[in-house]
Amino acid sequence: MIPFPDVITRLKSVIRQRQQQSKVRDMDVAAALGLNPQYFAVINRRNKIPYEAIARFCEKERISMNWVLLEQAPRDLT
Repeated sequence: MIPFPDVITRLKSVIRQRQQQSKVRDMDVAAALGLNPQYFAVINRRNKIPYEAIARFCEKERISMNWVLLEQAPRDLT
């Protein structure tokens, strides 16, 4: 099973870098994934990974979904 907290950490690092923010909150991750913050809180508690939303985010940001989910290189697709 893929640990959702690890996935969130990698997503936050991408968001922090791309938006040059010092702190990224869960609501920022929800917005980046196009998810309602309340829904994101529920799936976070249930450890349910929103694969489709992450796939769209990775495509938009041009990063590897394997890196986000499994921490496998390469990170960038550029």
